[in-house]
Parts: sequence; C-alpha cells; structure tokens
Amino acid sequence: MDKGLAPITDYGFLPADIRAFIAESDAALPPGAAALGVAEQRALYDRMCALFDAPLPAGMAVADRLIAGVPCRAYRPQGVVTGGPVVVYFHGGGFVVGGLESHHAICADLAQAAGLPLVAVDYRLAPEHRHPAAFDDAMAVARALLAEGPVLLAGDSAGGNLAAAVAAHLPGKDGQKAGQVLGQVLIYPGLGGDMSLPSYTRHAQAPMLSREDVALYAAVRFAEGQTGADDPSAAPLAAADFGALPPTAIFTAACDPLASDGVEYAARLAGAGVPVTLTEEPGLVHGYLRARHRAEAARVSFARIAAALRGLAG
Repeated sequence: MDKGLAPITDYGFLPADIRAFIAESDAALPPGAAALGVAEQRALYDRMCALFDAPLPAGMAVADRLIAGVPCRAYRPQGVVTGGPVVVYFHGGGFVVGGLESHHAICADLAQAAGLPLVAVDYRLAPEHRHPAAFDDAMAVARALLAEGPVLLAGDSAGGNLAAAVAAHLPGKDGQKAGQVLGQVLIYPGLGGDMSLPSYTRHAQAPMLSREDVALYAAVRFAEGQTGADDPSAAPLAAADFGALPPTAIFTAACDPLASDGVEYAARLAGAGVPVTLTEEPGLVHGYLRARHRAEAARVSFARIAAALRGLAG
C-alpha cells in the first residue's frame, strides 16, 4: 500500500475512461468545492451526480417512507420477494452533501445487481446537524429494520463510515454481534484513519478527493474543538475491540487518500478473527460508483460489490 513512495501529482496514468469521468465530474463540481458554502456545494454535487445517472432497471419498485422518523427510500427489484435480507445503504458525501437523489440511480442499480431489496437512508447532514446526528439516524433505521428481519449494512465514503459504526454498535446478547446483521460492505470508506497513513500522503492531491478535502469535511462534521478521533461512533478505527463485527467486504480505490483506512480496518478485523475481504481496485478513484456506466474498471468493481452483497446474504 504505497508505503515509502513519493506523493503523486500527475494522474495521467489512469485509464482514459476514468480520466474522462474525472474531467466531466470536475466541470460540474470543481476541485476544492469542499471550501464553498454548504448550499452551493450541495447544489453542485447533486447536479454532478445526475450527469452519470441511467434509467432505473425495468420493474424496480421505489417507495419513500419514514423509518424511525428518518426519511428513507426503499428499492425492490422485480421478482424479489419480501422476508429476506435487506440492504441498509448509507450514501457518501462527507457528511455534508448528498442524499436520496444523489444516490438514487446507484441504489437502484445496486439493488438490481445484487438481487436484494435495499433501503437508502437520508440521514441528517452537517453543519446544521453535527455528529452524532448522522450516526443516531443510521442507528435508528438499522434497529427498526432489524426488528423486521436480517439486514446487510453498506455504504460508500462517509456512508461506509456509518455502516461500520452502526455494525460496531449493534451488539446482541452478551456482547456478541447481532445475529441478524449478516455482514457489511464498505466502499472506499473513511474510517477515521490517521492522515499520516500511506494513502493520505501518496494521494494527497488525488482527483475527486484530496487530503485537504478530507480535512475540510471533518472540520464541518464536528462541533468546535472536537475531532471524533477517539469516538468509535465517528471513527470506527478507534474501537477497542473488533471481534463482534459481522463478516465484511471492503472495496478501496487505489488512487484515493482514504484507501489506507480500508487496509487498517481489514487488518483489525482479521486480527480479531472476523471474516473479511479487502479489494483494492487499481486505476480507480474516490467516487467511482458514479462511473459504473462509463468506465470498465468501475463497471467490474460494481459487479464485485453486488456479488459481495449476494454472498453475505447467503
């Protein structure tokens, strides 16, 4: 994982289709947008996400509903019956941007590819609602859905953080993991890793997400004077014990400052005896789920992510 290698400043080596994806993304959401006002960031982010949407799969049933008081959107692929595992999905966006619309097509495609019902969670965002608001919403929805049946936890970026934090805070009887949490799938997650870790220095200037962006989003997420560094509900890597976590699949992008978080988390789980797989996707960048219809490596990774969900569902 890039340890000891010099920082990269030129990403011209990336595949042409990924470079085209980056260029189109940057035209809609300029690099450094994390420093803009929140309202402007959100508008630009949603517009950028919409550029990469595709029509929903045929027969996909979609319904908005409140779960534990939190707005959610439920997806059910055609032919999928009720009563089986449900994917609880937390969207990315640095805890500042994103929502049901930004990830609408992603969630529909993921439900279709995995052959599983999926519920997307519209958790509260900072700075209006600082930590632990997003975590509290995520926990409330997960608990409510667990009361109905087995779940899988999944999310990208900030959503991967929430999925891991929820998994760690849903203990079952006598501290054992909740029997109905079948697994978690974390997609280029930010897990509270130290920013001196290899990927943070190697890919400090990566396209789509820089180390400076990570720091700016973190500053907005917490109240003044707080960092969340020692709080497992904010930084899953800060947990003292990883042994009660469910089977886990982690997907990182090779050219992403957050990649080391996935490496560290996988090592902690493996050391605690938790079944875990770590897939580092070469030639990909943060946010590549949006490129699943534009770039071959992103398409292949998306299929792997769906397969991981199917496998954990049993």
